[in-house]
Amino acid sequence: MGRLSTLFEPERVAVVGATDSDGSVGRAITENLLATFQGEVVAVNPYKDDVFGLTVHDTIADAGPIDLAVVVVPRDVAVRAIREAGEHGVENVVVITAGFGETGSEGAAAERDLRETAEEYDLNLVGPNSLGVMSTPVGLNATFGNEMAQEGPISFMSQSGAFVTAVLDWAAERDVGFRDIVSLGNKSVLDEGDFVAEWADDPGTDVILGYVEDVSDGAEFVRTAREATQETPIVLVKSGRTEAGATAAASHTGAMAGAEEAYEAGFDQAGVIRATSVQELFDYAQILSGQPLPDGDGVAVVTNAGGPGVMTTDAIGDSSLTLADFDHATIDRLSEGLPAEANIYNPVDIIGDAPVERFGLALETVLADDAVDMAAVVACPTAVLDFEELAETVVEIQAEYGTPVAATLMGGKSIGDAQGILADAGIPMYFDPARSIDSFDVLAEYQEIRTTEYTEPTTFDVDQERARSILETAAERGSNRLGVEAMELLDAYGIPTPQGAVVQSPSEAEALAREIGGEVVMKIVSPDILHKSDIGGVEVGVKPADVRDTFEDLIVRARSYQSDATVLGVQVQEMLDLDAATETIIGINRDPQFGPLVLFGLGGIFVEVLEDTTLRVAPVSEPEVREMVDEVESAPLLHGARGRDPVDVDAVVEVIQRLSQLATDFPAILELDVNPLLATPDGATAVDLRLTLDQEEL
Repeated sequence: MGRLSTLFEPERVAVVGATDSDGSVGRAITENLLATFQGEVVAVNPYKDDVFGLTVHDTIADAGPIDLAVVVVPRDVAVRAIREAGEHGVENVVVITAGFGETGSEGAAAERDLRETAEEYDLNLVGPNSLGVMSTPVGLNATFGNEMAQEGPISFMSQSGAFVTAVLDWAAERDVGFRDIVSLGNKSVLDEGDFVAEWADDPGTDVILGYVEDVSDGAEFVRTAREATQETPIVLVKSGRTEAGATAAASHTGAMAGAEEAYEAGFDQAGVIRATSVQELFDYAQILSGQPLPDGDGVAVVTNAGGPGVMTTDAIGDSSLTLADFDHATIDRLSEGLPAEANIYNPVDIIGDAPVERFGLALETVLADDAVDMAAVVACPTAVLDFEELAETVVEIQAEYGTPVAATLMGGKSIGDAQGILADAGIPMYFDPARSIDSFDVLAEYQEIRTTEYTEPTTFDVDQERARSILETAAERGSNRLGVEAMELLDAYGIPTPQGAVVQSPSEAEALAREIGGEVVMKIVSPDILHKSDIGGVEVGVKPADVRDTFEDLIVRARSYQSDATVLGVQVQEMLDLDAATETIIGINRDPQFGPLVLFGLGGIFVEVLEDTTLRVAPVSEPEVREMVDEVESAPLLHGARGRDPVDVDAVVEVIQRLSQLATDFPAILELDVNPLLATPDGATAVDLRLTLDQEEL
């Protein structure tokens, strides 16, 4: 265990605010501790002489050495109690008291005092506004919940105290056990990342579960969870959305990279498995904690009912798994051992009159096949089948072969003690066969997570000072929006751009066009006009003789569209061959929890309509970028669909990595679009740029 070991394995626990007053939280916590805690409970309350036979101390300083202080006093004295705990040398504090940051400005100020006090004394502080903590190995129930958890290999954290009590009640009926439980509360000091790091090093924790409404430091959580998931699976239910993610953003990237998408990207990069319900949360936890990881994705189905067998097969088709293809030896053994009416191919239907022995024969036979990586046993109740005997047979055979098995017993009262028999052996049981396949899917997903090696992002040789100068120049003129006038920013980071520049007069435009040679592209340059093509602010294929008139036309159109718009000039740019190019978009959006996000997708003027994009939390490594490129629906266009020449994907990958480095180097960049990034067989070129700047960050 790590630095939080004494939080979960204390020898002496002080309840600051202990009382025997009916209906009080202080009474509930004290009673819960006295009922099950293997250590010593100490009562602290200057207004009480006796609480349930305990000697009551006026202050924690009078109580001797304390490993954990549980603070359940009014807000106006809570901070003083925490300070006294720190002065007394207490390392761990759980603050049950509510009325802090969740209640308004006054409460937020009190929470700042609380946080500063905790930092001053280097306290491991849970809460405030917490239900408390549990740890079953030592019988610790420092909560005001109404039930102590059963012992098991699952550690669970929740941002909602009510969710903890509901889960405990739900789990008690299903023989689901826990190791440690934490109600995170307001996460003033300790947050989800701290507990992930702690439980990842705990040999008694097989699975980490959580209910979160937000993540305090997304980038740090990704780093912590990525390391943790190499050994311990993490399954989270995430609800709620940040206000920033729901607000319309100024650029294409901002419009698509909302907070929910950031969580999806961050959790995926960290190897966190996302559940959408309590049922999924514990379905996944049970199979991850109870069954070995599969060697592949082949599933065998053994059933005594044709309909449920078909349902199971459909569920496999909807998943990332495959229906295992039996070898000839397996088919021969099934043919010899099963009735003539049975289906000996996958799914194996041993027909309705099957006794336990027939289930055992079929299950042993399919598990001996190298193509079978997981097996689903699907059974309906009949007069010749005893579910408890079936459970014992499944447990015995699974233990012999060491292959993941899940049982679907489609009954009610017929199940009897079968669920307990299976649960004791770590074999999950469901009523719906789709749940067993969904759980297998997660088991295979975690196997892939564990075997994926993380690659550090590439650091490129860039001109960071030149980039900073460009951004500072924009800030000096009071502008927080930049367009093509900042194309040199991309040049500074080694991202290819077409030959061109921003000019302020028709004569300058003509001179530059002659230097470029041939036809050119001309664009109005204004931080106030985001969608230039919508107002006729872009002219393509301008001949040298028409450059002067086109310059003046673009200026007039801009003034007609918005008379007070700031017009910085006109960009004259080399015209690229679009016939062999695929228009893509790359971008940056800064999320309040996860920091910079990098976007890639199909580009052009319809980017917001088609929304064929994907996100990652920056910085991104080369393998992560290649995943981004391959997972968009338009990926075949990049690889040469319909007779097109494949684009230089390596060049696209490098550009995205360089943009990721730009995003992490400059927190002042809130949003950035390169649209389009033209991908061709010969490389990738950034044609247009738009970004939003936070001047205070420079």
